[in-house]
Amino acid sequence: MRGTDVQLRWLDEKAARPVGLTWGVPWREGEVLREETFRLTGGPAGKEDIPVQSWPTAYWPDGSVKWSAHAAVVPQGPDGFTLAAGDAAGSTDGIAVQESEEAITLDTGAIVLVIGKQGKQVIRAVIRNGVDVCSGGELVCLQEEASEASGVRTVREAAYESRIVQAVVEQRGPVRATVKVDGRLRAVSSSREWLPFTLRLYMYAGLDTIRLVHTFFYDGNPHTDFIRGLGLRFTVPMRGPHFNRHVRFAGDEGMFSESPKTLHTRRTKGKYRELFERQTQGEGVAFDPTEDAYFLSLLDDSATWDSFKLVQGSSEHYLVQKRTKPGCSWVKAAEGGRAGGLGYVGGEGGGLAVGLRNFWQKHPAGFEVHGTSSPEASFTVWLWSPDGAPMDLRHYDTETHVESSYEGAEELRATPYGIGNTSELLLWATDCTPDSEALRHMRAETESPSLLVCEPSYYHDAGAFGIWSLPDRSTPAKALLEERLDGIIGFYLAEVEQRRWYGFWDYGDFMHSYDPVRHVWNYDLGGCAWQNTELAPNMWLWVMFLRSGRGDIFRIAEAMTRHTSEVDVYHFGEYAGLGSRHNVMHWGCGCKEARIGMAGLHRYFYYLTADERIGDMMDEVKDSDYTTVNLDPMRAYFPKDEHPTHIRVGPDWAAFSSNWMTRWERYEDTQYRGKILTGLACIKGANFRLISGPTYGYDPKTGVLTPMGDDNWGRHLAICMGGPQVWFELAGMLKDPEWEDMLAEFGVYYNQPQEKKDELTHGLITTKHFEHPVLSAAITAYGAYYLQDVETARLCWDILLDNPFAKVDLMREAADVMYVEPLREFDWMNTNEAAQWSLNTVIALELIADSLLNRAELEEEEVK
Repeated sequence: MRGTDVQLRWLDEKAARPVGLTWGVPWREGEVLREETFRLTGGPAGKEDIPVQSWPTAYWPDGSVKWSAHAAVVPQGPDGFTLAAGDAAGSTDGIAVQESEEAITLDTGAIVLVIGKQGKQVIRAVIRNGVDVCSGGELVCLQEEASEASGVRTVREAAYESRIVQAVVEQRGPVRATVKVDGRLRAVSSSREWLPFTLRLYMYAGLDTIRLVHTFFYDGNPHTDFIRGLGLRFTVPMRGPHFNRHVRFAGDEGMFSESPKTLHTRRTKGKYRELFERQTQGEGVAFDPTEDAYFLSLLDDSATWDSFKLVQGSSEHYLVQKRTKPGCSWVKAAEGGRAGGLGYVGGEGGGLAVGLRNFWQKHPAGFEVHGTSSPEASFTVWLWSPDGAPMDLRHYDTETHVESSYEGAEELRATPYGIGNTSELLLWATDCTPDSEALRHMRAETESPSLLVCEPSYYHDAGAFGIWSLPDRSTPAKALLEERLDGIIGFYLAEVEQRRWYGFWDYGDFMHSYDPVRHVWNYDLGGCAWQNTELAPNMWLWVMFLRSGRGDIFRIAEAMTRHTSEVDVYHFGEYAGLGSRHNVMHWGCGCKEARIGMAGLHRYFYYLTADERIGDMMDEVKDSDYTTVNLDPMRAYFPKDEHPTHIRVGPDWAAFSSNWMTRWERYEDTQYRGKILTGLACIKGANFRLISGPTYGYDPKTGVLTPMGDDNWGRHLAICMGGPQVWFELAGMLKDPEWEDMLAEFGVYYNQPQEKKDELTHGLITTKHFEHPVLSAAITAYGAYYLQDVETARLCWDILLDNPFAKVDLMREAADVMYVEPLREFDWMNTNEAAQWSLNTVIALELIADSLLNRAELEEEEVK
């Protein structure tokens, strides 16, 4: 390692208490060798050694480290940290991992976690100071089987519990340990199994926290198999008298704090009022049997509240209720807007706190507690609350609407079979009821988990994710563009809230285009509703984070990555590795394409956080090209012939190449590098190289592309779905001058008039296939930079500056309109162009900023 000290900082506010976290760091080629070690310093004085666990997550072609991941337990105090070459500090409180045929046991020094390797209990025990604070944890589901065949809806409910298929230790410390559990849900009263799941459990040395990442996959029939409730259920031993047992739910800002036996009676006054206040704060209280005999008799006579629940029914409302016993009514205790996603149940000797991330954003969610007056309480965290309507995954219609509504194919193919959804939870095993400060920390960690990030300048200097620019306001023109870029991001951050783009299956996605007559996004217009990665909004958001370091942008990019990598992609079944094009329902469009699930969209999150679930997903799509044999992307234009399938160089081959590049750099898998090289050789051999086609016959077994003519299909689709961004980075890995020249040639050629095009392609390719110039700006800028073509650079800036997104301040110029409530709108808004204009402008500012002149200067140039 060549003396590079990497400065790290908190993504959001620094943690109020020590936290365990994992983050990623990029490196230039040749800078870090695979056997090198790292040292992390921070602490109150900024120079204290902090134990760190490090591993490579990607390699350069020369074998040096491209990305590394690091795990540490970071102390509360410092604002900044330094990662440098050197031996990591030893961890005296490392994690001990033991494994038997029955279970996996992890001991952090603060708590012991026992994970089952078979049966239904994923968590068999959580022990603190020798005391069980959780004696079981499993997945639960309520299935509603419904039929409308007779015209009358008949409903039958069935309960399901988890069945572990396998549990594997993925990391053994010393700082962090990870266990992956795979399983299915099994009916309690029958042999049926469905809803395969993956649950990862993370622990850090010396901490009492457990992080859970849960993914389930839908494999039912959406017309009959409705999920009524889906969650994780924990068994919590309850010790001590009822008045020393406690329930906590985070509300909008404060905390619902009650006990199954409150000290509140009509005679509660004096010292008993003081004891009541202490009880409500979570402190243990005691009574003298003689002196307090009368008050104890009042408590015996008072109601015992055995059950509590909080239901977040929408993004705008939650309800807290409690009940004395089954058969009695639920009593409203509180209600509010957006609950904090944290619950706690416990008694003397401790209890269990659970935080569910994006709690109100992914409604309907909830917490439900039963048995607080019993030796054991049942504490269920509902990812989908049974107090909401059953989960309905049916399509919005029985036919498709291609012409009228921009749906992509005549075949319906609107199935959720094979899609997934991921949720994140944090567990704290406590030795007493947490005080208000501890609860605030838990809530903050749940809502915005602590993360260390590099400075934007470091990401840029390290060449992370290819070509993009840092903000530069050194000239009026550059300052204007930076203002516009910030304005577009600000508009969409506000629009998520204004339009309530929330819900279990929706959160993280944006909508596609706008209807100014009704003042709504086209939520009901076929292919114009949810975006589903169309024109790479993921890349736009991640690049905007990289160049700014802003936490709010990171969080919305993270949410989009979680959503699009799970909900919009098929993880198994006939469409495995493909995703659904934009539609009213995320899985609704008949077009199933590789570009939706391509690793190029999701690897940002993986490398910045080392998130294993995204790693799994990128592995899933590595062979998505084989799926196109069963579902030819060009089936409407090219009938079955001698080729197994037909693809376009973009977005199809571009998506494949992103998957293969990621597989190559993560695992040094030369098989997938070979498929890239085979494809490139075929494109090089086409009549006009990258300008040819763009449709090819394709054989996934060999990776061979066979040209299908030179004047077919729209070239804009080759470059607007993330292809150039992937190819630019790939060029830095391949070091192939001809590939770089091909990219540059295409960029210059794209916007030339026909007579100029004819000089190269002799009239064999017409201008009509080169649409939407703004989509070409990134690769046009690359061509101008690579070939030092001033004319093309000026043309690129003309395209970008003549666009509405360059001319309008989205944060200040919105119109005030009335829908069901007052709104602010731009009646011409569309996410396609917002994402592409922003992404391409950022790249152009890196490559051809010297050609950017102010409008006054441009006019002077024209006069000259």
